[in-house]
Formats: sequence, structure tokens, C-alpha cells
Amino acid sequence: MRSDLIKTGAERAPARAMLRATGLDDAALKKPLVAVVHTWSDVSPCNLNLRDLAQQAAAGIRAAGGTPVEFNTIAVTDGIAMGSPGMRYSLVSREVITDSIEAAVEGHCLDAMVLLCGCDKTIPAAAMAMARLDIPSVALYGGTIAHGLHDRRPITVQQVFEAVGAHGAGTIDDAELRRVECDACPGAGACGGQFTANTMAMVLTALGLSPMGLNDIPATHPHKLAAAHRCGELVMACLREKRTPRALLTRTALHNAARMVAATAGSTNALLHLLAIAREADVAWSLEDFEPASRHTPVIADLLPGGRYTAVELFDAGGAARVAQELIAADMLDDTPTVTGRSLFAEAAAAPRVKNQTVVHPVSAPLKPRGGYSILYGNLAPDGCVLKIPHAGGHFQGAARVFESEEDAFAAVQRDRIRAGDVIVIRNEGPAGGPGMREMLGVTAALIGRGLGNDVALITDGRFSGATHGFMVGHVAPEAARGGPIALLRDGDEIVIDAARRELRTSADLARRTWTPRKPSVTRGVLAKFARLVGSASDGATTQLDSTDHPPRRIETTEGVAA
Repeated sequence: MRSDLIKTGAERAPARAMLRATGLDDAALKKPLVAVVHTWSDVSPCNLNLRDLAQQAAAGIRAAGGTPVEFNTIAVTDGIAMGSPGMRYSLVSREVITDSIEAAVEGHCLDAMVLLCGCDKTIPAAAMAMARLDIPSVALYGGTIAHGLHDRRPITVQQVFEAVGAHGAGTIDDAELRRVECDACPGAGACGGQFTANTMAMVLTALGLSPMGLNDIPATHPHKLAAAHRCGELVMACLREKRTPRALLTRTALHNAARMVAATAGSTNALLHLLAIAREADVAWSLEDFEPASRHTPVIADLLPGGRYTAVELFDAGGAARVAQELIAADMLDDTPTVTGRSLFAEAAAAPRVKNQTVVHPVSAPLKPRGGYSILYGNLAPDGCVLKIPHAGGHFQGAARVFESEEDAFAAVQRDRIRAGDVIVIRNEGPAGGPGMREMLGVTAALIGRGLGNDVALITDGRFSGATHGFMVGHVAPEAARGGPIALLRDGDEIVIDAARRELRTSADLARRTWTPRKPSVTRGVLAKFARLVGSASDGATTQLDSTDHPPRRIETTEGVAA
């Protein structure tokens, strides 16, 4: 056992003495030491139930012959930090969490681990740590929040952000905004639509890192504790059978995950995180690899932000298994191994098939003919960007309205200075430039709240929340802070977003313009370290030392369009 390095032999007597002080006896020390790592915090509902789940995971480990060792790491809650300087720490936290899991588990030579995660960055961080350490591991998502009720209609935090825009436009008053605020979030769990947390929870299932069905169970559902106990038992089986994450994390598994994201119109953040997970697993995977997954996969799940239902209704309809069943039936997934020891297809076949549900459609009767995102290139994004395809179509042309920060753009929206036909450009919000690559939900939701969702486009080197919808282009690379063409745009420049040609371009003569680097906005602390080490969004925005050495793969056709 790896843990023998800290607990076996005469020379390890001091270490055993300290372990005994925690309550371990000879019997416990002879067993494998298994980490139970969670991101519990009471600052938000997203991670609120993880300490209870950790106790059950520990009980499952003991029941299966192991000795659990509990660790807690951090979480930054996007829904709270959104629109504030604190949002700069959100993507940074993904790296901090991954590093802290490595430090705690490797620092104590532990044999295996169960990872309990609850919100946007904690989920990919768990997968990244699993890939990096490659020891027997199981991940469990803490679960979705239940939707609230407002005037007898379901409501999520998405509607609160949009209500801010409506309030700024004067269409609702202070009292109504407060009612929406108070009704939206009834208890524990992560944001309820197919936003980033629920998208990434489905990704964990598609990658085989989480057992089929367990991530779908809502946070407050009575079966969630049993799911954690099951994960504790399962990690011991993985240890006995020497089943480790890198055996699961293949190109085929990544392709399956990309298809599941496309089929559910999931968060574009999944692209950023899957690139980072692939990098930790040493699997060749590029931004361009997402395009065929989206182009050839229809949207079959009717989920927020663009659809009608939340993750609770998806759970009732069969969850990730039902989505997988429909894609498998249409020959759109390939079979892969999973953490349970059974294959993805076997797990999906074993899941019950719910009748009379309206959340997940068959591939033959999709909601949209293709997935909800596309990878664009062009003279504004030579290294690529991500278009969140709106219901209104895939072409937009308009004049640039350039802003140097999210706050400036939000203020312009709230002051009624944005008009139909504008292309809002928010730059210097990329991984290094922000630093931290903030999400623009405050701006995009304000546009929706003012009724401009289909009449205005937005491009940024920052990110979007999974709750964002409308005509949005994010992850523009290279970013402005590193001399990307977006840094050269001026007010009034014509911008074209063309999903059919997969282009983001301008007719402005950028070659005649010069770029002067801005002074770093942060010179100390974790943000400064992140800004110095982070690579391009087109490569996952990781902080590995060689993160800028792997440009995305692009193939140019005779028409100049990436294929």
C-alpha cells in the first residue's frame, strides 16, 4: 500500500503516534488509508450538504475494509461572486482546489480517494485531481438544488439575474425584485438548470468517473446519503481491482462527454474544463475536437437556460442515463469503461426507462437539429472562440461597442446606452488579463431582462455562465492582454458572427493599428501568480508551466473556415 510509506516500520513510529492521536488503532492502521475530500462550505447552498455526504462516504469505506481520512478544500461560488471583483477568483479556484487535493493526498501517501464536489469549479477540479494523481478514485456531485416557486411557477437563480435587468429597465419594482430573490433558492444544492454545475456533473458520469445515476440525485433527496455510502464502498473495489482514472479518461470518453454536453445544450464552460481534464490525463484533445460533437448531435433535453425544465425534472425523467440511452440508440456514443467496473452502455442499459416524460426527447424528434455551441475562428479569434448558438439563428452583424471591463459594460446596459444591433465587446477579462476570466452573467442577464436578448450580440475574452443565453461569443483567443486582435477593436468597427462559416471577423483594418500592453492590474497574491502562469482559454486555461506550448489544432479549408 502507498500508505505503508507513512505507517509501516520502526522509523514510522512518530507518524503512527500522531495518527493514533486522531483515534486510529492498530486495526485501522493496517487497512488502506482512503481520502475523503470535499468542498463543504456554508457560504452558499452549492456545497452545503457535502459534510453530511462525507460522513456517509467514510462509513462506506469502513464497511468495505478501509480507513477514511477526511480533508476539506475551498470553494468560490459563482452565483455570489458574479459581477464583483471576487469573480476573478472563480477559475483560479479550480487550480487551487486541484493543487490542494494533490498536496493533501500525496503529502500523506494515501491509497485512494472519494471526492465530493458541489459547484462550478469544484467539479472539474475533482476530475483534474483524479487524472493527475491516478490513484483509485470515485467522484460524487452533491446534487442540484430544488427549484423555487414564484407565483406558482418554478424559478431558479437565473430568473433572479434576469430580474435585475428588468428592475433596471423599470418593468418590475423593488418589491417584485425582492419577491423573486426570496423565492428562487429553497435550500442545499447547486444551481438548478443545465448550467455549469449540472453540466459538469453529467460530464463526470459520461467520463466514467462517477457511477451512473448518483450525480443526478438532488441534494436534498433522501437517497443522496446512500449514494455517498455507495461511493465509499466502490472506491475500495477500485483499490482492490487497481482501477484508476486514467484508464477511463480516453479520447473516446471525452468525445462521449462532449456529445452529452451538446445534447443537453449545456454550459460552454464544459469546453474549458474538458480541455483542462484532458491535459491532466495526458490525452490529446483540442478545442477543434468539440466542433463535430456539437455539429452532429441534436439538442434532445428541454432544460434551462434555454428550455423549460430544471435538473430535478431531468432526474425524475431518468437523468444522465436517459440522455445516454437516447444517444446510444442513435449510435452517437461509443462504449467505454467506468468506475463501477461495468461499461457505460451496460450502466445505461441497467437504468430504468421512465415512461411519459417530456424532458428528454428521442434523437429522431429533437428540440434543435444541432448542439448548442460552435467553435469559431477568424481575424478576431485566430486561436478560436466559442459561440453559444441562440434560438434566433447563427448570424449577427453590427457595430462594436467596446468596453474594457465587465463593470463598464453592465453600467452601459443599466443606463440604457445599448441599442438593438450593437455588438458589445468586453475585453481584458481573459485568463491573464482579468486576471481570472470572469463570467459575464450580470451583463447577459441584464440584456435578457431588458428584452434585448435576440437583438444584441456580445463577444469577450472572458467566459459565460451556464445560465447565459442569447447571442454570445466567449473564450476569444488570443486574449486582449496577450495581444489578441480583440485588443485592437474600436467603437463602430463592423463585426460579423457567422455560425455557418464558423467565423468571427471584422472588416476593420487591424493591421494598421498598434497594441500597447496594459500594466498588470494585480502584482501580488494568487491572482498575480495565476496571470503569470495561465495558458490560453483555447487550451483549457490551466496553470501548468508548459500550458502555452500546445496551440489548438486548426484545419483551414479553401474557404478559410476551420473544419
